[in-house]
Formats: sequence, C-alpha cells, structure tokens
Amino acid sequence: MLLAAKANAVQLQAKLFRGFADPSRLAILQALRGKRLTVGEIVAITGLSQPNVSNHLSCLRDCGLVTATPQGRFVLYALSDPRVEQLLRLADELLADVAKGVYQCTRYGVFEENHG
Repeated sequence: MLLAAKANAVQLQAKLFRGFADPSRLAILQALRGKRLTVGEIVAITGLSQPNVSNHLSCLRDCGLVTATPQGRFVLYALSDPRVEQLLRLADELLADVAKGVYQCTRYGVFEENHG
C-alpha cells in the first residue's frame, strides 16, 4: 500500500512538472514572475497568440499554478503561490550550473514535438 501511495505521488509530481515543461506555459509563468498581467500583456511579452495564451492560462488555472482576478473589464493573472516563482528561480540557478550538460543532452530536445 505504501508503494502504491509513493507511485501515485511520483505520478502527481510528474504531472505538475508537465505544467512547467511546455514552452508556452513556461513562457507565461516566466512573464508572471513578480507581477499581475492581462492576457494582452502576456501576449505582448511572450509573442504567443491570444488564443494560445488563453488556452494555456486556462490549463495553468485548472492546475492551480495561476490565479485570475477580475478587474473592471480585464482579468489579471498572477502566479498562485510564491513557491512557483521560487521553483522558477531555482531552475534558473540549477541551469546555470548544468547548462552544458542540458544543451548537449541527446535524450530529449528543448521542444519534444521537434525531437520526439
């Protein structure tokens, strides 16, 4: 029973990291670091299309990584928890130390759809 619970926890953690693994979702999360933005502002920062941003924001909201707060005729999006930003910062720090290995890794590409 403990083994099954641990396997479920690993699967849930893998699902969490898939939220960070998609380049579009990661760009949105990066854009939201330290600020609240509208969809239009996120589009301008990331260069993604408005429908793409809206779709990924919906996913990120459903997963609990982003919050949405109505403000007049706009909705402001923000990271749901300071630990999301902390995780992004830790990823930056780790990448600074292992960038060469990640860059040279042949097991998977930056964009899975291009290397899958």
